[in-house]
Amino acid sequence: MKALVFDGTISLREVPKPEPAAGEALINVLIAGICKTDLELTLGYMDFRGIPGHEFVGVVEHSPVSELVGSRVVGEINAGCGKCSYCLRGLERHCPERTVLGILNRKGTMAEYLTLPVSNLLRVPDSLPNEKAVFTEPLAAAMEILEQVMIRPADRVLVIGDGKLGLLVSMALRLTGCDLLLTGKHRHKLELFARTGGAVCMLSDLVRSGERFDIVVEASGSPSGWDLAVNSVRPRGAIVLKSTYHGNLDFNPAPLVIDEITVVGSRCGLFGPALRVMDLGLVDPTPLVEATYPLDEAEKAFAKAGERGALKVLLTV
Repeated sequence: MKALVFDGTISLREVPKPEPAAGEALINVLIAGICKTDLELTLGYMDFRGIPGHEFVGVVEHSPVSELVGSRVVGEINAGCGKCSYCLRGLERHCPERTVLGILNRKGTMAEYLTLPVSNLLRVPDSLPNEKAVFTEPLAAAMEILEQVMIRPADRVLVIGDGKLGLLVSMALRLTGCDLLLTGKHRHKLELFARTGGAVCMLSDLVRSGERFDIVVEASGSPSGWDLAVNSVRPRGAIVLKSTYHGNLDFNPAPLVIDEITVVGSRCGLFGPALRVMDLGLVDPTPLVEATYPLDEAEKAFAKAGERGALKVLLTV
């Protein structure tokens, strides 16, 4: 099969078609998304080698559950061992033996085929086009914040970062009715949220204002976002960290202690709620799509996704 492979350089190659293990399905990929994490993998994050990608919509070609064959699906990216205390509590994403689609010991989505456990798969509603359903994984990650932190309509919430994740987080958190502000460096990106009625401001204006917020979500993908988050949260407020990036974060913990700040790390989320809010029309992420390429132009697509200020780039298979 054709696949985009990273082994120090990124290139489209012919590789063996994956063989599903016991309990797994073989999925023909229809569409895949390229995200910031995929780009970070090629910079040294997780010491990754292999086929990247974890956002996809596909059709089940073979499955131990015959009813799934022919179904259009998305898939939870973490595959646990099924036996440890984490898996038995439904926390496969924290299983110490887990594989992670396109990130850790499992071939990813930027290929013609992939495999996943049947238990990871969710059918896509007929009403959802591929271009919308492919956002299930990143929208689920954005909505995970709502599982971790109580956000009330009266809360003032700041989202730092006007990239793909920051925009999705803003769309998701606005469902709570909170007083939400999105900040970033790119007017054209902020305008995407403003067009839906969201409040936005340039980063430079926020810094000058010195405003403080009950909850700050750091989704900039830059270490400088941490400093802004600490300077923008009120005493006894909460900072939610969504960014992953290659490298170390140097910071002074004293402000967290003095102001009694809660810090919450936030990663993957549940796919079911993300599919539901898109199916109900409560969140429409498709304005974030900047470009779509066929798999044969995967190298060009990856380069486009890595351009400064790029939004979502999709691969059709």
